[in-house]
This record gives sequence, C-alpha cells and structure tokens, in this order.
Amino acid sequence: MPSALDARITIVDIDENSLERLGHWPWGRDKVAALTRELLTRQQATVVGFDVVFAEPDQSSGLGSLQLLAAGPLRNQKGFQEQLSQLTPQLDYDAQLANAMRGQTTVLGYYFTSDRDGKSRGVLPAPALEAERLRGLPLATTTWNGHGSNIALLAQSATSAGFFNAISDSDGVVRSMPLLAEYGGQYYESLALAIFRNAIGQPSVYPVFAKARAVGTYDALSALELRDGSRSLFIPVDQRLTTLIPFRGASGPTGGSFRYISAADVVQGALQPAELQDQIVLVGSTAPGLQDLRPTPVSHVYPGVEINANMLSAMLDGRHRVRPDYGWVFDAVQLFLAGLLLVLVLPWLKPAQAMPIGTVVLTTLVGMHMWLFQFEGLVMPLAGALVMVLSMLGIYIAHGYFFETRAKRKLASIFSTYVPPELVEQMVQQPERYTMQAKHHEMTVMFCDMRGFTALSERMQPQQLQTLLNEVFSRLTHIIRNQYQGTIDKYIGDCVMAFWGAPIATEKHAHLAVAAAHTMAQEVALIQQEHKARGLPVIGVGIGISTGVMCVGDMGSDIRRSYTVIGDTVNLGARLESLSKVYGCEVVASANTRMHAPDWAWQQLDTVRVKGKAQAISIYCPWGPAHTLTDQQKAQLQAWDIFLGHYRQQNWDACTQMLRTLQN
Repeated sequence: MPSALDARITIVDIDENSLERLGHWPWGRDKVAALTRELLTRQQATVVGFDVVFAEPDQSSGLGSLQLLAAGPLRNQKGFQEQLSQLTPQLDYDAQLANAMRGQTTVLGYYFTSDRDGKSRGVLPAPALEAERLRGLPLATTTWNGHGSNIALLAQSATSAGFFNAISDSDGVVRSMPLLAEYGGQYYESLALAIFRNAIGQPSVYPVFAKARAVGTYDALSALELRDGSRSLFIPVDQRLTTLIPFRGASGPTGGSFRYISAADVVQGALQPAELQDQIVLVGSTAPGLQDLRPTPVSHVYPGVEINANMLSAMLDGRHRVRPDYGWVFDAVQLFLAGLLLVLVLPWLKPAQAMPIGTVVLTTLVGMHMWLFQFEGLVMPLAGALVMVLSMLGIYIAHGYFFETRAKRKLASIFSTYVPPELVEQMVQQPERYTMQAKHHEMTVMFCDMRGFTALSERMQPQQLQTLLNEVFSRLTHIIRNQYQGTIDKYIGDCVMAFWGAPIATEKHAHLAVAAAHTMAQEVALIQQEHKARGLPVIGVGIGISTGVMCVGDMGSDIRRSYTVIGDTVNLGARLESLSKVYGCEVVASANTRMHAPDWAWQQLDTVRVKGKAQAISIYCPWGPAHTLTDQQKAQLQAWDIFLGHYRQQNWDACTQMLRTLQN
C-alpha cells in the first residue's frame, strides 16, 4: 500500500460528531441540500458522490400534513391556501435537494438486493452498458432481482447514480468490487465507476471480450473500455465483472489515505471558500450506528465510503490489480516445480541443511509474486505454494516432534482464551479426553449484566465508556476465570456470559458459579465506592445463574465459530438475569442451582413463569455460605419463609405483620 494521502479525493463524513450536532440520521433533506450547495457552489467541488440512498420522500417538514388540510377541512380557506403556496418552497425539502443538484455534477448511490423476493423501490438510472454492445449472450456477472434506489425527483435531478454493493469473499472479507451488475437483463455501473466517468467527461462503456468468440451460454469480459472519441481507458475485470481493490492504507480520519471532513463543518460553513476546488467529494458515514463498516484485509471495520474512495483513486491512477483467469494454471505449474525440487533435494540433506534450501524456495516464490503484483498488476495464487513448501519442510525436519506434541499444542491454543492457564495445563496432560465436539453435560451458566451502562453510553464519550467498560470487565473476568475456574463464553455488549463444568468437568460447577457471582457483586460494590471517590458514574450489576443439562461445543458458521453452550438451561439463565432488576437482587438463581449448591444459604424470591417456559419455577437469591450466616440473618430467612407461606395462602393480615417484623 502506498500509505500516502490522495489529495484529489475528500470524504465528507456523517460521523458521530455530525449526528450530535445536526441530529440523528436520516437528516431532513434541507440539511442535505445545504451540504450539497456548499460543496458544489462555495467549495467548487468537481463531482459530489453520495454513498447513501434517498429511498423515501422526506416528510419531516410537515408539508404533507398541511397539504392534507388544504385539500380537506381548510380547502375553502383562501388565506390558508395562499400561505401554504408561499411556504411550499421552504417546506418541500426534496425539491430543495433536487434544485441543489440540478445542473451540477452529482452522483447518487443505491443498492441491489437478492433476498427480498424481488421487491424494488425507487428509480434506477440508465444502464451503463447497452445490450446492443454485447454479442447476444448474458455475462457471467453478479445478478440481482431487487433494488433500493432514490425517489424519482432526486434521481432525475442527479447527473447519474451507481450501486454501492460490496462483494465479500468466502471468509467474509471485502477484497473486490463489482464494476457492473446485471438487473433485468441490463448492466448497471457501480458508484465508484459512475463517479469516475463523471470526473473524466462521461465516456461511454464498451465491453472487451475475453475470447474472440463466445463459448457456451455465457460470455466473459477481460476489461471495460471507457471510450470518449479517440481516447480510451481500460479497466481489467474478472469473469464476474469485479476488480480487486488496491487499498491505499489505513482507514478512517486518522488513516492518512484520504482527507476526512465532518459533514457538520461543511453544513455550518466552517471551511474556507474554494477549499475543495476541483476535488472529488464522497459523502458517506463512519458512524457505527449507520452500519456502513465492512471487514477488509486492512481493517475489520473499514468504512464503505472509503472502499469506494480507494477504487476511485486506483481508476484515476490507472493502478489496477487483476486476478487473471489463467491463474490456476500458473498455480499448478509453481506447485509442481517447487514440490519436485524439494522431493529431489530434501532426502539428500540433513535437517540443518534443509532450512536454507527451504528459505531460498520461499524467498523466490514471494519475490516472483511481488514483482508480478507491483510491475504487471497481476494477483496470482501464492498461498498453496507457500503452504506446500512449509509443510514439506516441517514434516521433514520435525516429524516426530510435530506428531507427538500436535494434539497438546492444538488443545492449549483452542482453550487458552476460554479457561485459566492452570486448567489448560491440566488438559494438556490428557488431551485425548477433551474435544471441541458438541456434547450434553450438566453444567451451570451465568449471565452478568452491567446496570446503568445504557444511560452512561448516552452521556459519556466513546473512549471514556470504553475505558470504564474494559476496567469493569477485566476485574469481573479475573474473578470468573482465575479465582473460580470459569470458562468465559462471550461478551455481549455490557453483559458477560460464562459457564462451569466444561471443558473440564467438575461436580462443584454450581458452587463455583454461585461463589463467583457472590464475589462479583462484592467487587462491583467496591467499584462503586471507587467511582464515587473519583467522581465517576456508579454502576450496578445483575446476575442470573441456571444449572442443568446443556449442549457445549464448538459452534457457529464456516466464517466464525466459538466454544459455547446452548439449550433451555442457558435461555433460563438469561431470563433470570433480567429478573434480578425486577426483584432488586444482584443475583437470581434457579431451583436446580440451589439444589446443587446446598452449602449456601438461600432466600426464595418467588415462583414465576419465565418466557419460553410453560411451568412456573422457583427462583432464589444466595445470601452467602451457610456457615457464615449470623443468628440474625438466619432468623430473617426463617421469617421470610413464614411470610411467603402467608402470602401464598393470601393471608394478608399475617403478611403485613411479617413484613413489619422484617423491616424492623
């Protein structure tokens, strides 16, 4: 990656700062119109592209309601009709945005869909590649059956539009972008291509066929030709009409690849006049709440608008990278030659001599591919050859050690993030007893939710909230993982989920879970005192514990998996955690947990019917280890049990008397 600033492209960012200053998204079109006028008139940008879609009319001004009144109850009120006629230009926000774009070089964004039963809305632009320029066969490209585009008024006012769909590889990472996509037998251009064509004078798109004659039922292209008179530009594509994205560097306002400007600064006129003169401006968002962050090889949270900016930068430079169709032939040849060399040479060498030979082969392969990438723009398969060479070297040099210790290393690697190191060491002693395959076990699960974090998130800066959450989670995780040998399942927002009884089975799983919950409640009380002393907001905790049979193992998709538990018992634990707030207790446990932890003193809270359960269940709150209770606490528990008996018999006088006793 060049990791240098491209001064030709600027990203106007609908960021958290803009949402805070101008209101939540979507903004009224009057604000978008002001943004557009500022960019095109005062800032004199060459092209403005929107990585957003305006799929519905803007009703935020109340104009629609006034028009209904004018057509109904107030239709005979001449004064009202005259006032409405004068106010309409000010309240028709869609018309304001349309007027701001009309006659200027603007490109709107839209998206295609294939998972909504062909439902469509909005107006599509004209196809970029006309059918008569093809040879009669469809192209082997991405095909869609629905779309979400812009309303007619805006679509007609903009110069053009392009789709902003991203194409993910099998691992969920975005590495390529479709330049054309098929919908209804027509071929439409991407947002990046549409902006690029507008920036260089709107050349026409022509196909460059991969073969002189079509073969089979589909045709294939090797490139797109952008032709304007006698001048032509070529953009290489693969069979799906996609091209690899040459990322410039790190993403975001601090990434250094593109200049980011907060949209609020643009709307409020904070820029100097003509500060963006002759630049291409992309309007998009990095705010997490607007869900336009995608995983890329550069970052797991890469803004979608910057993906388009990278593609646009590559088009302006002619810096294209292509994965050729004959790549598999190249891969087969390099695999054969490298493998043959090692098979002929390694048996004659000592292990110490094999490493230099392997290093030479690896260096040669990587150097050749880097040369092809940098100077020829070719992306050839390399992973297979590297894996083969490294595998052959590893097998030859460390055959015995590898096979004897592989199971132990694998086991330690898998479970080291879930359970304490001392348990991993115990598992490594007998790795054959432990597996990631799903099994049913009687275990205990715990859900711990931080009270008050939702309100804090609205008042604190993201960095402050992150620091606070990390501090609390670190201390609670230490209790679960290190003090009471629990397995951390996952963090869900401000909630931590853990379980006991796997991967190492223990009959004390309920006792350990209850002890951990009790200690965590004490730790949160200590954190509250510390926060009060430091002037920080206080927090609370709600914990639900459930014991029973559940399924534990490695679960998930082919993209992401985790060692976790599922089942009715797990669901019950989550329900109990939410009940802790209702009953004013920090810890709520099931009757089964109470039965498996008899050495604890328990207060029965109620008999409830939780969601997903047909039968009512009893719920309890642990007071502490039974042997630590004072005589007064024991008397209170006995009085509480008597109160519950009167309560269930609807003996209200006795209930009132017992409550007074407990309160005193």
